[in-house]
Amino acid sequence: MPLLDNLKILDFTTLLPGPYATLLLSDMGADVIKVSSPKRRDLVLEYEPYLEGTALSANEAWLGRGKRNIFLDLKNPHAVQMIRNLILTYDIVIEQFRPGVMDRLGLGYEDLKKINPGLIYCSLTGYGQTGPLSERAGHDCNYMARSGNLSMAGYADQGPAPMNMQIADICCGSMNSVIGILAAVNYRQMTGKGQYIDVAMLDGLIPLTGMDGVRYLTTGEETGREEGRLNGGSVYGYYETADGGYLSVGSMEPKFWKIFCETLGCPEFIEGGVMPADAEQVKGRIREIIRAKTRMEWAGIFRDKDCCVEPVASLGEALDEDPQIRARQMVVEVEVPETGRRVRQIGFPIRFSETPVLPREAGAPLGAHTRQVAEELGYDYEALLKAGAFGLGQEAAK
Repeated sequence: MPLLDNLKILDFTTLLPGPYATLLLSDMGADVIKVSSPKRRDLVLEYEPYLEGTALSANEAWLGRGKRNIFLDLKNPHAVQMIRNLILTYDIVIEQFRPGVMDRLGLGYEDLKKINPGLIYCSLTGYGQTGPLSERAGHDCNYMARSGNLSMAGYADQGPAPMNMQIADICCGSMNSVIGILAAVNYRQMTGKGQYIDVAMLDGLIPLTGMDGVRYLTTGEETGREEGRLNGGSVYGYYETADGGYLSVGSMEPKFWKIFCETLGCPEFIEGGVMPADAEQVKGRIREIIRAKTRMEWAGIFRDKDCCVEPVASLGEALDEDPQIRARQMVVEVEVPETGRRVRQIGFPIRFSETPVLPREAGAPLGAHTRQVAEELGYDYEALLKAGAFGLGQEAAK
């Protein structure tokens, strides 16, 4: 039996944070219905590429994996009533609108818990439901900027650089939503009570200031760029190789540092440790040495050296060739509904001994299950279509 086979979730999210959260829940067996508007664009789902021979983007096929999805016009009273009926069994909601939007639609927590007191309702936003910025728009780079993390990131003479990793979105928004929902499910099992969950991506970034944040709160001292142990103020970091590649050096502990120095032929650096008094001079010499060989030459040299040194892989090398990533099944193949084709996708990142997670079929186009869900609830689909509940013209109906 899947881990979350007993959970039924209504997903009102877009872009990446909420959809990835419900993807994780879906992979673990939850029954997820994604509610979308045919009139509201979702930029992430419109990103290329599209699966060959379909109108389905690769992101849509990935983020929709294992979910059903329906079109509803939430400003239509028939659609609102349909949600209220669904809440009787789909008793977990996650939404990603700005504060107050769902309340104005009659679909806020206070409205829906009257129908189902056990309702668990998660609101995921950039800045949360309270505070002076609660209604402010933002994206990953904005939350990172306000959190203090970027004041320590990048090079001292260049400042922060754009990152292709959605740290606020996934590490904070998605993961904290999943944690919050599952914790609330546990509380409901103990007490029978549901509750409201307020997840803010900015909040989630504050713990990511980590040891430097704790240092500041203790001493009042800030860590500038290239001043700390992990952000360039020590030998820990990345070094260019002869062919323009890079080598990562994480040899922080004395035993690892010793092996690293001996492998480079620099035993004189051992005593100073990874954060020597003359760090720039030591780093300069290490740069010279590492630039003398190619990335793969260094990979071969350090392959059997247990000292936290690894080549910086390309995306293709990581997803196609890395034996560890392959062994952990972090790239999976799933069926694309009604096409007879299979597509490769990013896998599920947790291993369970008793309940292995096997990702289900790829996501279908938005709105694909509108008729099915409406009829399961006992509605006359054609009547609702004519009433505008789905935001579709008759000719555009799925």
